Amino acid sequence: MNQQLTRAFASTRAVLTEVQAAHLDAPTPCVSWDVRALINHFINSAQWAAATVGGHEHTEEDYVPGDFLATYDDNIKATQTAFDSPDVLDQTIELPFGKFSGTDILNMLVRDQFAHGWDLARAINHPTDLDPGLASELLTQAHLDNLDPYRGPNGQAIFGPATQPPLNASPADQLAAFLGRPC
Repeated sequence: MNQQLTRAFASTRAVLTEVQAAHLDAPTPCVSWDVRALINHFINSAQWAAATVGGHEHTEEDYVPGDFLATYDDNIKATQTAFDSPDVLDQTIELPFGKFSGTDILNMLVRDQFAHGWDLARAINHPTDLDPGLASELLTQAHLDNLDPYRGPNGQAIFGPATQPPLNASPADQLAAFLGRPC
């Protein structure tokens, strides 16, 4: 079992348990999403990654009207199972924006889950100092990856332009700033 994926899911799940109905229409650091859309995104992205490495189609759904925490838990298990399959990390997968290994898809998913957990924490006024060790690992990896081709205006690109984190920012806040979130 991939420890980074497990930790990213656990971090985001811990924030998700704090979401109340009154939070659902709140804005998030992702300008095109409110809390409802953000929750649907990270549930759907987990499903998409599992389907992609498994060679299956994925259709996005709206999970917020139901028990989104239970749905997330189910998707955590299914996604971890998909990535634990033999040879899944070595396969090559063609996406509309390039060819990627299973390891690349896994790394994208870990960063996506963790970053959107941070977005959710920020949106509901929950502490954003999420799993400092994992945040540091992901920040180091993000600096090594070439994210520039995927940067653009918030809501139009995968990552926004990097921003300057506040002095003494936590590792999670530093990662969020590097990924283009306003801190």
